[in-house]
Amino acid sequence: MQTSEKTINDISFEEFQSEILSDYKIAMTSRECSLLGRREVLTGKAKFGIFGDGKEIPQLAWAKVFQNGDFRSGYYRDQTFMMAIGELSIQQFFAGLYGDANIDHDPMSGGRQMGGHFGTHSLDEKGNWKNLLEQKNSSADISPTAGQMPRLLGLAQASKIYRNVSGIHSAKFSERGNEVAWGTIGNASTSEGLFFETINAAGVLQVPMVISVWDDEYGISVHARHQTTKENISEILKGFQRDNNNKGYEILKVKGWDYVELVETYQRASKIAREEHVPVMIHVIELTQPQGHSTSGSHERYKNKERLDWELEHDCIRKMREWIITHGISTEVELDAIDKNIKKKVREGKKAAWEAYQNPIKEEQQEALQILNNLANSSVNKAFIERVITELNNVSEPIRKDIAAAVRKSLRYVIAEDSIEKDDAHQWIDAYLEKIQPKYSSHLFSQSKKSAVQIKEVKPTYDASAEDVDGRLVLRDNFDVLFSKYPQALIFGEDAGTIGDVNQGLEGLQEKYGELRVADAGIREATIMGQGIGMAMRGLRPIAEIQYLDYILYALQIMSDDLATLHYRTHGRQKAPVIVRTRGHRLEGIWHSGSQLGGVLNLIRGIHVLVPRNMTKAAGFYNTLLESDEPALVIECLNGYRLKEKLPTNLGEFKTPLGVVETLKEGTDITLVSYGSTLRLVQQAARELQEVGIDAEVIDVQSLLPLDLNHDIAKSVQKTNRLLVIDEDVPGGASAYLLNAILNTQNAYQYLDGQPKTLTARPHRPAYGTDGDYFSKPSLEDIFESVYAMMHEVNPNDYPKLR
Repeated sequence: MQTSEKTINDISFEEFQSEILSDYKIAMTSRECSLLGRREVLTGKAKFGIFGDGKEIPQLAWAKVFQNGDFRSGYYRDQTFMMAIGELSIQQFFAGLYGDANIDHDPMSGGRQMGGHFGTHSLDEKGNWKNLLEQKNSSADISPTAGQMPRLLGLAQASKIYRNVSGIHSAKFSERGNEVAWGTIGNASTSEGLFFETINAAGVLQVPMVISVWDDEYGISVHARHQTTKENISEILKGFQRDNNNKGYEILKVKGWDYVELVETYQRASKIAREEHVPVMIHVIELTQPQGHSTSGSHERYKNKERLDWELEHDCIRKMREWIITHGISTEVELDAIDKNIKKKVREGKKAAWEAYQNPIKEEQQEALQILNNLANSSVNKAFIERVITELNNVSEPIRKDIAAAVRKSLRYVIAEDSIEKDDAHQWIDAYLEKIQPKYSSHLFSQSKKSAVQIKEVKPTYDASAEDVDGRLVLRDNFDVLFSKYPQALIFGEDAGTIGDVNQGLEGLQEKYGELRVADAGIREATIMGQGIGMAMRGLRPIAEIQYLDYILYALQIMSDDLATLHYRTHGRQKAPVIVRTRGHRLEGIWHSGSQLGGVLNLIRGIHVLVPRNMTKAAGFYNTLLESDEPALVIECLNGYRLKEKLPTNLGEFKTPLGVVETLKEGTDITLVSYGSTLRLVQQAARELQEVGIDAEVIDVQSLLPLDLNHDIAKSVQKTNRLLVIDEDVPGGASAYLLNAILNTQNAYQYLDGQPKTLTARPHRPAYGTDGDYFSKPSLEDIFESVYAMMHEVNPNDYPKLR
């Protein structure tokens, strides 16, 4: 099912009638899916339901102007729109509700997101770009309210880049920047800071973005009077309205039940955004939510009888039905027949989705029962296993948890036995878990040929007369080569443009490549991140610069909930290979500590985290990443920009590998593991330890995610039998992450002769100044004394107590 792009004024009455009735059928289909979907949740077939009832008619109007190449960035109320553009069938709707892990059944996420979260496939099954101009596109939804807004900004900005920057190969991504990015948000969610930040940024950038605010006057149970000044978002945003002297927004307001006005409003919005590249906000008012917020509650608890009666009277489908009958487009009898037929189709689609979901699981259930029966018949504990068999057999609507748990539990009863049947059961459950686990765990990172970890190292080369230069110049000259090599590459952030970033790593590049490719951005980290995500989703290669690592906190929610999960939550069908550039390590002061890596590591799984010790290593990471198809965070050493490095001759070509550590000094007594600026202190400490007879091996991890794929740290520990991890994060932060990986993943515990230890910062952010740094974070003396104390514990005669 799909709406036509023709307008009311362009067609005959017969075509007009057919168009209206087609729209009505889509609206009724969507509504019936919502109603039946709620019942499926309440009867236990699905875990949770959140539906688009009450928003059907404005979404039909929107779908009419949504063109191939356009992008949607919406939220979990847009099912009617997805049906109207032909990207969501009845069966797919219910497959998503049931959490069907088959991507062919639930193309939105393969069961990884709850129903109501929509997306289209930008990539084929091998991870290659599809032609986005040949399809209508939806970026994958996330649940966090207003979290879709920053990404929307980037999706719209991509059109501006494609329209105004020459030399980009855009065949699959843009037709001269004519594509519009369409966003949706509930009126209550406009209270979020992400909404206001995005609205402001889009007004500054002047990008083709249309945001629809679905206004039903409530946010769950909280009325608009508690949400929005004047209870009216378009009223308080009037200052953004453009005029003859100032650029800004076109702000439109329309009733959500008025079909004709909705169609005309969306046609106008599309024309303005598409042709003029001006952002538009459409405030869609007088909407209803017939089933309340979700299946977790009832709106009768917080809406009075007067409001409930008003909602019944102003239901958008009811109003459309009245309009159809009043204007002689169809009769009540004909519409009743349509309604009856739709109810039947929805029931059939629901049944087909449930059977498609259940049939393979029931086959797995029967396989497991056969294995268990064989096991029981061969066991002295037959009675106990038969009890498990009975429980599994009585599950009429099994899930995979039931099957796996039954077989694993049964194996407890045959621990002391030895039989072919026991071996068969072991083999079956191992094979089952190996087959099933990827349905829920695959594609956290790219599985394509462009995976960053597949890109091999290329070492920097140097002339015999290579000069020593400030590290920033290695970065600057490398970026210069990259921007020439990749026309689709661009960088933006606070102070990144005019002055060439705060540390001059982009000096002179804006003048050379223009203000759109090397751009300044406002102080708005979340939407800087969103710009990167959206543009990367449309084939560009953005580098989003966050001035300092501490400022990542302002963008962390977007990195965690959106960027880090994108490839995973779409089962590998969307990607955003944005590079996040920042600087940190050994920063001074509470708000510039540069030390919160433990939190970052645990919140952004799905994004590579790279910690180069100098600018040559950093440049090598940028070279690697621009050949890959994955997102990454690169943290440059703030105190390394003025340190001298040799200038390589193969700028833009040398590559630092991901997941590969580097041994900077070999030794036999103890393994010291660190990264970033602290590593320089470790190296100095190792030299001073040599003076007292301690031969330390120093390892630079280089990348935290992924970490040491070759397990070289464990090989070092096997040689030295002692381990110290040095990190400037708080106790239990990144050092705990490193120690866990070394001991539990690499199994280095088996080589240790003593307790492995960590040396971290104090359990607070550092005080200001050099003394604040010295007494807050590991110092040279701290490292020396910690290593010496470990050696004293092993051999107090050779290493008498120091203090």
